Parts: sequence; C-alpha cells; structure tokens
Amino acid sequence: MKEENQHVKMEEEMMNQLRSKATELLLREEWKDSIELYSHFISLSQNQLLNSTDQTQISKIKKPLCLALSNRAEALSRLKDFSEAIKDCDEALEIDSTHFKTIICKGKILLNLNRYSMALNCFKLAISDVQTNGNSEILNGYLEKCKKLEFQSRTGAFDLSDWIVNGFRDKSPELAEYLGSVKIGKSGYSGRGLFATKEIEAGTVLVVTKAVATGRGILPDSSEVSVESARLVMWKDFVDKVVEAITKCSKTRSLICTLASGECEEVLEVLDTSLFRPGTEEGLTVTEKIEMDKILDILDVNSLTEDAISAKVLGKNSDYYGVGLWVLASFINHSCNPNARRLHVGDHVIVHTSRDVKAGEEITFAYFDVLSPLKKRRELSKEWGFPCNCQRCKFEEELSCSDDLREIEVAFEFGSDMGAMIIKLEKGMRKAKMKGKEKGYLRASYWTAFLKVYKLEKLVKKWGRRIPTAEAIAESIAEAVGGDERVLKVVVQGLKKYAIGALEMEKVMKLGRGVYGKVLKKKAVRALLELSV
Repeated sequence: MKEENQHVKMEEEMMNQLRSKATELLLREEWKDSIELYSHFISLSQNQLLNSTDQTQISKIKKPLCLALSNRAEALSRLKDFSEAIKDCDEALEIDSTHFKTIICKGKILLNLNRYSMALNCFKLAISDVQTNGNSEILNGYLEKCKKLEFQSRTGAFDLSDWIVNGFRDKSPELAEYLGSVKIGKSGYSGRGLFATKEIEAGTVLVVTKAVATGRGILPDSSEVSVESARLVMWKDFVDKVVEAITKCSKTRSLICTLASGECEEVLEVLDTSLFRPGTEEGLTVTEKIEMDKILDILDVNSLTEDAISAKVLGKNSDYYGVGLWVLASFINHSCNPNARRLHVGDHVIVHTSRDVKAGEEITFAYFDVLSPLKKRRELSKEWGFPCNCQRCKFEEELSCSDDLREIEVAFEFGSDMGAMIIKLEKGMRKAKMKGKEKGYLRASYWTAFLKVYKLEKLVKKWGRRIPTAEAIAESIAEAVGGDERVLKVVVQGLKKYAIGALEMEKVMKLGRGVYGKVLKKKAVRALLELSV
C-alpha cells in the first residue's frame, strides 16, 4: 500500500512538472514546444481517466485536463491552426461548460473563423460570469468588435474614412468578410466568373475577403535583377504560407482545390457561391494531399498582385509590392472595359463596382492598364497568357483598319501634337456617329494624349473649346471602362483653379465612388485627392 501511494505521488509530481513546463513555454510564446508538452500531458490524463473508477480521482484529473486543453487551444490558435484549436475548446467545455478561459479562447477563435454571431454568444456568456472582474473592459471590447463585424458581414456597410483622414497612422481597420449580390457562373471570357444577381450602382461593395496568404515587401531601388530577385523571395514566402494554410484548414484546402490550374477550365464545376459566405463550414470536403506542382499551377493562375493599375493599396508607398491569394476574388476575369476595382486593406481585399452594373452582367477587373491603345493592350494581354476578346477590344479591332485611326495611332506613338490628334479623334467619332460607351472606349485608349494637353495650360488655351473638358472626358471614360484614380485626379486639379460649388463636388464624388467605392465618405476622398474646398 505504501509503495502504491508512493507511485501515485511520483506520478502526480511528474504530471505537475510536465504541466508546469508546458505553461512556462506557453508564457514564453514558444507555441510549438508548449503544444508538444500539453499533448503529452493531455494523453496521460486521458489514459488516467480511462483506468479510474474513483469519482473523486476522476474529478481531480478533469480540472487540470480542462485547463491543459484550453491552453493547447490558445497555442494552436497562435499558430493559426484554428480547426484543431476549436476541437480542444469543445473538449474542454465538455468537461466544464462554464470554464471562463476556454469560453474566451473559443470566442477569439470563432472570430478568426468569421463566425461572428457564435463568437458574440461566447463573449456574452463570458461577461455574465462572475470571474470577469478586471476583464470586463476587454470583454466589452470583444463584444463591440463582434457586433461591428456581424453588422458589416450582414449589410456590406464598410467605412474606411476615419483611417484614411488620419493619414493611415493607425493599424488598418478590422473588416468582416462579406458576400454581396453575386454568384459564380460560366464565363463568356474564360472558365468560370462572378456575376451580378441584380442591378448594382457604381461604388457598391460586392466582396470583402481575407487572403489565404500574402508575400510582401519593399522593392529595392536598383537594378532589374535585384528587383526580380526580391520578388522571387516574396513569392517563395507566399507559397510556403499557402502550403501551411492548406495543411491546417480543411475548408481552405477544399476551396483552393476548386480553383483553375490553367488546364481544362471549361469543364470545371460551377460552385454554389454560398460556400464562400462567412462562417460556412459545410459543403466541399477534399481530404487528399495536393501535390506541390498543382499548388504552384493554381497560384500562378489565381494569385493577385498588390501593385496593379486595377488596385489601390491603401496606406502603402510606391515601392511597395505584394502578392496574395483571395479565393473568391480569383474567380473575377479580365476585361478591357471592366466594371469593378479592388482596394487592398491589410490582408483583406474589397471588391466594388466601378460603374453601374446590370443584373446578370459578369463582374470583371482590369489585370493590366486599360487606359492604353489596342496595340499596347494586345501586348499586355499576351504577357498574361490570354487573348482579350472583350466588347471593347472587338469594337476597336473593327476600327483598326480605318485610315483615320491609323494616323491617330502613329501620331500618338511618335508624340506628335497631342491637341491636333485629339481633335482628329473627336471629329472622327462625330463623323462615325459614335455614342456613349463607344466614344468612351477610344477616349480611354488615348487617355495619355488628353492628359498631356490638360497638364499644359498653353495647350488648353491653344485648342480651347475644340477639346472636351477634363470633366466630360472623365465621365465618358468612367461610363465605358469604370473609374480610374488618374483620371479623377486630373479632374480635381482642373477644378482647383476655380471655386468648387456643390454641383462640381457632386461630380467629383460620383467619379470617386467609381474609384474608391462607397467605403469612403467625402472627407476621405478629399484626403486622398488632397482636395481643398
């Protein structure tokens, strides 16, 4: 009996030391090592439970086991292994459904998994507990955060104005994931695409989604070789993060497996868009290992850069470069008359309409600079590995044999008198009785020529009313190919020379909604454009 008691004491001492060491590692933020020791402790504790019939002893084992599961969940969540972390929380709460630390941990994990309502319930339960004591302020903060994110996710009402007006000094705002009036369908461009399910105004948020992973940095201001080398380093870092995300989350692995890899895109399944709604766990289940070659093919086709003309990377300087994977956004195809733009905010991408969109219309981005002539766009399209057959390209292709357009192209290419070239272009469009978007397409193609004229006061005076105003050209381009920050800034600079009235400001704001979306109020648009009124 004495030997048995001594053995029990030794076993208890060993368990205490094991738990103490695991806790020490947790406090030192050595997550992997703490997980290893907690796993050992949990395994031993579970074996003890299986071999014990004494209720007092069982109760004695369960209390530290519950805490160990909670602490391992905390460490797992720090490593972004949320699937395993939530399992530990649920197991701990089976032992003690009121365990304060576990409820808090589960709430934070649910927030990371975009399950805002469930997270809110956890924090409500925690704040009602007498243990809150000095934690009530922190819990109230989590409650408000959950309410805000749940509201954003339900309504699509995002507002970045304060952050922008404050000069991006604070960390980027926390954003919920959101899925608006869109669905996945067979694309008229390539494979599958995203489509509007109703008429949508310019500036309306369509999708807000967090990156699976990103690779980022500042490009060196030196040779082309070193810049390319820096990009390769970022790419490798990005690929490693994607592989890690696939390993840790079955939903992420399943969704990535649905993406195109550059082959047989026409036979790919049209997915139910609800799979991408925040907090959705049911649906696709892919358990097999994804080979590295397939991962690289998928990333090559679907990753987005954060320095593209079609994107505005808020709060970053001009040398900033990033690459990332935003799964739902990767379904959006290219068009030279796009109807959507994206804003990159932290790890989130916000996709909004850049012009009015009709029900059933495919949502498209500009993968490259569409304020370029057809010839240049063909070259860029070739670099991306696809021929662009959008409505605008087809229209301009039909005009390409025109002698007048050939003369304009030559004048543009060799930098002839841009004013004369524009007048010839405008005269040719009137002669051909072009209207609406057709005029906007050509004006977008030769935007650089308009820009050169608007920038020089003497050219504006020389050609006078024979050249349309910057506001008229901006509105025409926006209707045809969506909003563009460069066009908007020229309009603002022109208006600054005069007193800006309510009507002029409304025109600026309408153009601004196409560029930045409705996530910015007037004061934020002014800040971005340095507009003094």
